[in-house]
Amino acid sequence: MGVFGKTRTTLEMIRWEHSIFALPFALTAVLLASHGTPGWRTLGWILVAMVTARSCAMAFNRWADADLDAANPRTSNRAIPAGLLSREFVLGFTILMGLGFVVAASQLNRLTLYLAPLVLIILLGYSYMKRLTRWSHLVLGLALGLAPSAAWIAVRGSLDPRIVVLTIAVMLWVGGFDVLYACQDFEHDRSVGLHSIPQSLGIPNAFRVARIMHLTMFCLLVSFGYLFHFGIAGWLGVAATGLLLAYEHAIVSPKDMKRLNAAFFTMNGVIATVFLCFVAADIWLRK
Repeated sequence: MGVFGKTRTTLEMIRWEHSIFALPFALTAVLLASHGTPGWRTLGWILVAMVTARSCAMAFNRWADADLDAANPRTSNRAIPAGLLSREFVLGFTILMGLGFVVAASQLNRLTLYLAPLVLIILLGYSYMKRLTRWSHLVLGLALGLAPSAAWIAVRGSLDPRIVVLTIAVMLWVGGFDVLYACQDFEHDRSVGLHSIPQSLGIPNAFRVARIMHLTMFCLLVSFGYLFHFGIAGWLGVAATGLLLAYEHAIVSPKDMKRLNAAFFTMNGVIATVFLCFVAADIWLRK
């Protein structure tokens, strides 16, 4: 495989387009922390950190799960099981992205550099959680939920407890849609002994757990709006997020999961982007 083909396969492996999930919430924190005017240098290094951290985590997940992916019909066509990329190449890419993340953190401030190893432990540790606990979905949620708190630290050099509310909200949002996504692997996970909410509680109860997570996420966004004194545009963003979450749950059910990919891939990207746009408008309108 040539350089172009390997690059394309690597981008497909790490699902780079799914960066839209956490990135808008990180940018929301950047705008709030900087009062709507982030410095270009800081913003640039935050984007580098986000891309390298996520690429490192996704590549490591594919490396760690290669044997599991090969045994699962839904994932057997992924890069390593399909023989498109070697384990050695993927591990090397993981290390390269991890180093890139540490470099980006070092260019922001001292606290981001000190916390970089802890962030990597959480990002990489998720890959093994499904072997240990049914609540692995929340570890994935935490991995993405760290984005707004990390972005705030990158701008301010310290952590404001108010932004932690958004981190918990994102954790529950991601955890909830990962619970739904895991319903596709219910039979496989049960047969090989992997842990998940659907495997442990059954698909109908998994849907209930996901709804509770997303309802709690919405309540946290309301609290977040009060903490940051949202104006009309900000509250419209919270309302739009709630409506989109409701729609996401309306198009899938335990008896009809045909539109699960639409709910997972399309709607979640829309939710994150809509929230960012409304909060950004709110900040700039009030300046």
